[in-house]
Amino acid sequence: MAALTAPAIPDRVLAGVLMMVGFCLIAPLIDVFAKLASQTVPVGQVTTARFAVQAVLMAPIVLVMGLSLRMERRLWPLVALRSVFLILSTFTFVAAVQVMPIADALTIVFVEPFIILLLGWLLFSEQVGPRRLAACGVGFAGSLLVIQPGLAAFGPVALYPLGTAFSFAAYMVVTRRLSRHMHPVAMQYHTATVALLICLPVMATANGSGLTMLDPVWPDAREWLWLAGVGVAATVAHMFITYALRFAPSATLAPLHYLELVSAVILGYLIFADFPNAMVWAGIGVIVASGLYIIHRERVLSRPVTTPKGPLS
Repeated sequence: MAALTAPAIPDRVLAGVLMMVGFCLIAPLIDVFAKLASQTVPVGQVTTARFAVQAVLMAPIVLVMGLSLRMERRLWPLVALRSVFLILSTFTFVAAVQVMPIADALTIVFVEPFIILLLGWLLFSEQVGPRRLAACGVGFAGSLLVIQPGLAAFGPVALYPLGTAFSFAAYMVVTRRLSRHMHPVAMQYHTATVALLICLPVMATANGSGLTMLDPVWPDAREWLWLAGVGVAATVAHMFITYALRFAPSATLAPLHYLELVSAVILGYLIFADFPNAMVWAGIGVIVASGLYIIHRERVLSRPVTTPKGPLS
């Protein structure tokens, strides 16, 4: 009798899986650099620097790939909307990790796939059964396990990651529509450029205003390094997940995204000596279990699963 062997994984799928793992290892570095920078640099300036670095890094990549640095006029409204949602997502998350442990904030943000599912149901009349709606409810309950003690420890700042989740979910909905008309690499470049055009006037207006979160400062050498790190890590992480989704089905990659939480916990402990307490671990368990159940139901129903990219990607 011939020996039974497991079917070989296609090279493209394997490459996609490895790139997704790479994304999960790199994405928390965005949060680490943002937390380091935001200790002495205003949150708005950290947000602006992220888009400045990303636009500069993406421009040569766009050219090398033979894509255009110009954007069709009809796409400006969607790109501008996408940029606004990404600015809000970035700003609120940087504001959160300025005070909160990275893993705590990221755990709350992981309710974003549930919000996307609900938005698809409400805005696009997508079929969402009672099981997945129940899983969404359980996932939100898991976030409350993290938010409730966070409110006691950090005050209203603990709600910022929830704002990140909602704004990033809206960003993903716009991305889904825009992806029909624009290459993902060009989309990332144009989004960063438009976001920068929005952020720069705001920062210029806030200069000298005394607003803690917006009034810019002149960074020292170490702060320049942290600010550059935010943009570089965001750009690299985006390229990893862009090509991961090109090589492998999103249903294959979606469960791997929870590795980002593991990386965030490890980096938070090594760099900031932060370690989730029992309540946060309970919240992580509930959210991950609910998310994996929704992924399972998506597979059963043979529908594509949207893989979240992280709040700063």
